[in-house]
Amino acid sequence: MGMSAHDPNLTPLFTALGDASRRAMLERLMQGPATVTELAQLSGFALPTVLRHLAVLTEAKLVASEKSGRSRIFRALPQHLTPATDWLGQQRRIWETRLDQFEAFLATQQGA
Repeated sequence: MGMSAHDPNLTPLFTALGDASRRAMLERLMQGPATVTELAQLSGFALPTVLRHLAVLTEAKLVASEKSGRSRIFRALPQHLTPATDWLGQQRRIWETRLDQFEAFLATQQGA
């Protein structure tokens, strides 16, 4: 059975991915762990803004952090993108089927 549109994991995932700054941070973290300061330098945002974005990514389980001395190191958790990619794949299959059916219908109408 496919993933329901009401899956509670989808909303925080798509909320997190819906912002270009968060996507950029996630892309950076896919290359390896980084500190909040490094992410702030990359984005040009102030630390509180970066921390707010990281909180949204953490809530979506797309990143995790650990304390290392006085720094907090963030890393990506790409396996948690799976519910979003599964849902998108399911939607794509539904629409491809509908388009195939529509094309078949049009072919029957043109032959009539």
